[in-house]
Amino acid sequence: LGVRWMPKRSSLTPPDNILQVDIISTMKLSLASIALLAASASAFTTSPAGHVSTRLAVAPGETKASEKVVQAFADKPEEDPEFDALVKSNFPGAINNRDLATRVVELLEEKGFDPSNTLLATSLCADELARVLEDEFVSIYGNNFNLGGLSGFPFAGNTGWGAMSAHVPDNGFCLTIHGPHVGITQDGVVGKVERSGIALVDSCCGSAIAASNYLKGITDGSANINPGIQLFSDFQQGAVQELILPHGKRLNDADDRMKELPYALYDSQDVLVRDIIESGKGGIKQGLALLGGIQINTGPDTDDYFHPLRFDYYDSDGNMVGSMLSKL
Repeated sequence: LGVRWMPKRSSLTPPDNILQVDIISTMKLSLASIALLAASASAFTTSPAGHVSTRLAVAPGETKASEKVVQAFADKPEEDPEFDALVKSNFPGAINNRDLATRVVELLEEKGFDPSNTLLATSLCADELARVLEDEFVSIYGNNFNLGGLSGFPFAGNTGWGAMSAHVPDNGFCLTIHGPHVGITQDGVVGKVERSGIALVDSCCGSAIAASNYLKGITDGSANINPGIQLFSDFQQGAVQELILPHGKRLNDADDRMKELPYALYDSQDVLVRDIIESGKGGIKQGLALLGGIQINTGPDTDDYFHPLRFDYYDSDGNMVGSMLSKL
């Protein structure tokens, strides 16, 4: 009793020092490999504290999604007609988040989406202001799978999409919402926004504006050579800067660069999102709704807005069978 048996090392067991691996000489990960690993890891980003991502929030027969919309916006500010007109004069086609959620949910209920069978997936910016729209839809559908990163690009990639698809309830649906975001102040300045508890009227979206400035430096010839452009510690921003490159002339020719910027980013993002869906469409279960557009963030005393640019429905075979955009 109390005696521990220790196995005798076999004469065939190599010494410990032979088991040591020279990591530097045998494992040289390229930047692209590291970025891929990071993107794969981001597929499993957890929802913010208080959100449940491992189970559905309601059981069949409980509160309908349309009823949850009323609850979600019960404490939101009432619409300010003057500010509403200001936002829509800058972003024709925009609707406030309350109206967006109401119309989206009504259309999807007709197709069978409800809180018990629907997984929400978002590709929105890391900025806390982007959580407003996300949280509103989480309060309706009960859970969220995060696909996005800076400027709303789907950095979780194909790996994240595959993981998300596996989490959709059996015979259930997925609602995917994606888009860049832009701020607007109470007096109508686009590209800035008031933030709660901060006296400074801050830039919004910071990642998008930094990418725009980078692009402007290239197109006007003032850019300096940057040996750290592919640093792993900022690879998402490096990718945003690469993805905005095709829109240099478009932004230079725009009457208002800040207004045009989120639409340029959206066009690049739309291509990526649809490519990821096409690659992973085999994972769609009962159906997929894809809502894409521009988030328009406002100050803490007004509702946010969204300019929908795509609202497509995919069937269980992964075919895009119709657009619901005109009904928003």
